[in-house]
Amino acid sequence: MSTVDDSGVRTAIRSAIDAGHEQAVHVVAYHGGRQVIDVWDGLAAPASGRRAAADTLYNVYSVTKAVAATALHIQAERGHLDYDAPIADYWPEFAQNGKAAATVRHALTHRAGVPLMPEGVTPEKMCDWNYMTGAIAAMEPLAPPGEKTLYQSMTFGWIVGEIVRRSDPKGRDFRQFVLDEINAPLGLRDLWIGIPDDVADRVAVMSNRNENDPPPPAATLYARSMPSAVDLVPPVFARPDVQRATIAGVGGIFNARDEARFWAMLAGGGELDGVRLLSAARVAGFSNIRDNGDEPDPVMFGIPIPISTGGYWLGGPRVSSPRAIWHPGAGGSLGWADPDQNLAVAVCHNRMFNARDPKDDPILPISQAVVAALGLEWKS
Repeated sequence: MSTVDDSGVRTAIRSAIDAGHEQAVHVVAYHGGRQVIDVWDGLAAPASGRRAAADTLYNVYSVTKAVAATALHIQAERGHLDYDAPIADYWPEFAQNGKAAATVRHALTHRAGVPLMPEGVTPEKMCDWNYMTGAIAAMEPLAPPGEKTLYQSMTFGWIVGEIVRRSDPKGRDFRQFVLDEINAPLGLRDLWIGIPDDVADRVAVMSNRNENDPPPPAATLYARSMPSAVDLVPPVFARPDVQRATIAGVGGIFNARDEARFWAMLAGGGELDGVRLLSAARVAGFSNIRDNGDEPDPVMFGIPIPISTGGYWLGGPRVSSPRAIWHPGAGGSLGWADPDQNLAVAVCHNRMFNARDPKDDPILPISQAVVAALGLEWKS
């Protein structure tokens, strides 16, 4: 690792912990394809006093969507799927009830019309890949596919993941595809979408700073996209069965070092350490905003979600550049790739929060400290 003065990053992390905003934080950054910052602090399990360590694992929630999107891009890179082909070309059952026109690109950019979880979903059903994909395939779309943005809060993972599985000549399940085609080439040991038993004792214990906030009304699209029975909160996602299941949109449990390597591959135009997963031209296209990128999203209470053409989020106040591709996770997890500065950053933590304003986000000063430590520009 290159020598960088990371004292400002350490101070920012410790300040967030001392203020009670965080419990454990691990930040890793790559610049120019080299790991340059690797800092962690705090308690991974406050009740027992277990401290965070280099190999601590963290729930990252929707940061997982970036891995799912990348898996789909790998299939496109190899000619196994076409972004503009109907999903039903690969997954015939998806054509049911008015979804025949939904394309792979619609799924990738949250315009397939299927943002809601199946009625009556439970944690046990959520852990059953075949049940979830079957139930989603049988749904009626809330709007004709392609007509409007409807953020696929949880369904994204099963839709994109099943497209990947169905288009894979080897027929691998989605978890195995990621292990074989992303983790193995990049040397990632701890980027899990479904953990094995032998790493469970390294997972940080989550808490939720906003657990006493009133829940959103049950009838809203937001609440129906993340029903209370399977909400993105510790009582659900700390369950052993949920941690071990393949939940490709929100179930990732990552170590910050491996997550940062994943983003570094994207920051480097699809290549890291001589291993190329995607062409530079394809990755360059990810820094373009999707059509209707400023369209209000009814699932997200009318707030536009800046989805790129690659299915990642694009720019905004939480990342270093308007052209950075990134993904947030419920409760504040974050990872991004800034192609202009060849910068990749992963921020993992275990004290969830919902910041109402960027200035109240305890992760933001940490991210800005990383960029400052490297002498780079915060352009957002």
